[in-house]
Amino acid sequence: MPDLVVDGGDKLCVQLLIELRAHVREAGPGAVIHLIAADPAAPVDLPAWCHLTGHTYLGPVEGAERATYALRVAGTAKETRESKPWHAA
Repeated sequence: MPDLVVDGGDKLCVQLLIELRAHVREAGPGAVIHLIAADPAAPVDLPAWCHLTGHTYLGPVEGAERATYALRVAGTAKETRESKPWHAA
């Protein structure tokens, strides 16, 4: 069971990652977040962002009605830029 579900709807990954930054901060270390994302780039962008920041990418959520990806929030994650979450701070 996730600690938080973020419905990204039809947003592009750029916007999703900007919003995800805030959710990660709120959820705190160890929390599992499920991100619902229709953007076809999500299965590439989300693992790359997790690698950049240090969060753990848990992969696609099996059995979900819509494309959903899971990650675990790291306690020692690297910060990224506010408006450019794919760039280290």
